[in-house]
Amino acid sequence: MNLRLKALACCALSAVVGAAPAAYAQTASKKRVPADPAQVALNNLLATAQAAMERKDFPAAAQNYQDYLAKKPDDALVHFDLGYAWMSMQKLNDAKGEYEKAISLDPKMGPAYLNLGLTLVDTDPPAAVAPIQKAVELAPNQPGPKFLLGVAFEKNHKLPEAIEQYQAAEALDGANFDIRFALARVLLNTGHASEAEPEFRAAADMRPDNPVVRLGLAQSLIMQKRRDEGVAELGKYLVLQPDDVAARVERASALVDLAKYEDALAELDTAATSGPEGLRALKLRSQIYFEKKRYADAVPVLQKARTLAPQDPDLPARLGHVYLENKQYANAIPELIVAFKVDGTSDDVLKDLIVAQYLNTNYPAALEGLDLLSKRESLPPGSWFMRAACYDKLAQPENALEAYQKFLQLNKDTNNDMYFEAAARARTLTRELKEKKR
Repeated sequence: MNLRLKALACCALSAVVGAAPAAYAQTASKKRVPADPAQVALNNLLATAQAAMERKDFPAAAQNYQDYLAKKPDDALVHFDLGYAWMSMQKLNDAKGEYEKAISLDPKMGPAYLNLGLTLVDTDPPAAVAPIQKAVELAPNQPGPKFLLGVAFEKNHKLPEAIEQYQAAEALDGANFDIRFALARVLLNTGHASEAEPEFRAAADMRPDNPVVRLGLAQSLIMQKRRDEGVAELGKYLVLQPDDVAARVERASALVDLAKYEDALAELDTAATSGPEGLRALKLRSQIYFEKKRYADAVPVLQKARTLAPQDPDLPARLGHVYLENKQYANAIPELIVAFKVDGTSDDVLKDLIVAQYLNTNYPAALEGLDLLSKRESLPPGSWFMRAACYDKLAQPENALEAYQKFLQLNKDTNNDMYFEAAARARTLTRELKEKKR
């Protein structure tokens, strides 16, 4: 799962949670007709407080609620309203205390449990779960509490539980964008890309120009290896967010997987206009150059990558291989030696190193590599030819003849150059050894 999607999702989540108290506000302003002047004064305080709340003057509202509660401290609704005022001012500890007081006075006040959980969901996620669960119990047919319980579980990294609650909320309100998107996001984060896809599509139908949804849909498709569709969705996302360098690099990666190298280069070139290329972009660029046999172009790209990540174990192997393809054998050898020290189990690196040593006429080193490779696998015909040629160059005719004969025994292609050379050298060495014995 891409971290950028997680970050954008958190922004969306904050917006939902931030808006939630307004959905669960109550009012204590509508009171019974006062029977005496004291009650009139109290009702006036509530009316003034509610007017302040409506114009979003939360400090004034809080003061009026406090004045009311100083004279009538057992009013659960007013404690709830004061909690809401504190919450609107981001005074979450004060809000928490008021919601707890409201619950103590009215244990069945579901919105108080819900808003209590909201005061805790960011600062103390484990403590947020219990009050929101209580709100769900008190309102089992409402999607909002289930959704926010999913949020609380997600904050606690209990993703299966979050999925269960989001699905329950969706069953009650399938037209709610926030529920659909939250469910899609968590399904994607837990590797359920095929299940996330229809949720992202439903969210995209509701908000077709929402870039985060487009990005999530693209990633769900790419995770399913439906790269053509994923590339198309990333294209739609980049229309909405053209400056997202990471998304362009991601799209380039998918295009490389599709062997659409020119299109991938175009994406990388566009991304590079925003600043120096990062490691992933450089690796992709070098891979494209390699696939297009532009080995000389790949070398400086990989050298730049080495500067960015000198400890990256993958880069010496890549650079050594490109040097080898570019016939720069002396440059390839030290890179491949470094790569082999990093990962001595890699047969690919060992084979590259053997070839580089052989082509650089380091025959003893090539033979040493072939000896090691022979302990890991049965040498193919080409390796036996190389072994024979090394012995031949080192003037070891007996060993060379034996290796040539082994090559001729294993080789099935009697039309290649190695066959003709091996057959000729075997005949020559056989004759020379016979003459030597006379």
